[in-house]
Amino acid sequence: MNGKWIKLIEESDKILKGKREKVRLVLCNILAGGHTLIEDDPGVGKTTLAKYFGKALNMSLSRIQFTNDLLPSDIIGTMIFDRKTSEFLFNKGPIFGELILADELNRAPPKTQSALLQAMEEKTISIESQNFELSDHFSVIATQNPNLQVGTFDLPESQIDRFSMKLKMGYASEQDTISLLKGRAPQEAISELEPFVNIDDLSQAKKIIREIDIEDSVYSLVYKILETSRESNEFTALSNRCGLDIISTARAWAFLKNRDYVIPDDIIELLPFTAGHRLVSPGTSNNRQEHQKAKSIISQI
Repeated sequence: MNGKWIKLIEESDKILKGKREKVRLVLCNILAGGHTLIEDDPGVGKTTLAKYFGKALNMSLSRIQFTNDLLPSDIIGTMIFDRKTSEFLFNKGPIFGELILADELNRAPPKTQSALLQAMEEKTISIESQNFELSDHFSVIATQNPNLQVGTFDLPESQIDRFSMKLKMGYASEQDTISLLKGRAPQEAISELEPFVNIDDLSQAKKIIREIDIEDSVYSLVYKILETSRESNEFTALSNRCGLDIISTARAWAFLKNRDYVIPDDIIELLPFTAGHRLVSPGTSNNRQEHQKAKSIISQI
């Protein structure tokens, strides 16, 4: 694997103490062209992680702070009448970036959350019968607070399914916490950070990833995972979109492990992050014990 990608992961320890594996997972998802949902308590580094990637990957970062009074037009943009030309011109919103930080996504109502749906699926925005293309490297890193906190809204299943990976940050160990307390503020360190790669490096890596080999037996494993979820009464069925995400992230995971082929362990290792959040139990409004549900599917195959 290119040394630049190794350095990007290793150097994250200087800012995100003890979160190297989380950084590896998010990098894998960005390289796969996916979107990441990070759920955890406030103040554990969710936003810092997104800002780190914006600087480390040299991508234009747009931050959208989701609140209960945020409107879809505040995200997408709006048509403005130009008196000089007597025409309506489109004033682009913050969604027109390369890396989008959707901060505290579940503090906005579903109507506002839905403004992301088309962009996350098609990398396109439609407004007033016009289509606007987003960047080829468009990727959303969304943070959300636990659903039990006051002032949060559940993400609809259509929104959840567009996140190809979900993870939790978790609290740092004693040693990492003390190191964080003694060191500089993360925002100060990020402001002085030099990019490890550029857009050309990102494009080249994605090209290599698309060509990584997958045997038919691995595709069969993914089919069995999808089919097992569909035969179960314990949780909702996994979509074909989920299957595509499993394949694309497995390719990126193999790339980060310096392989030009995918093995079944790549699928199994990533499944709690790529499928767990989609395995919602009927009659519940949130998704608990996500990793256990994903592992239970593997155990049935």
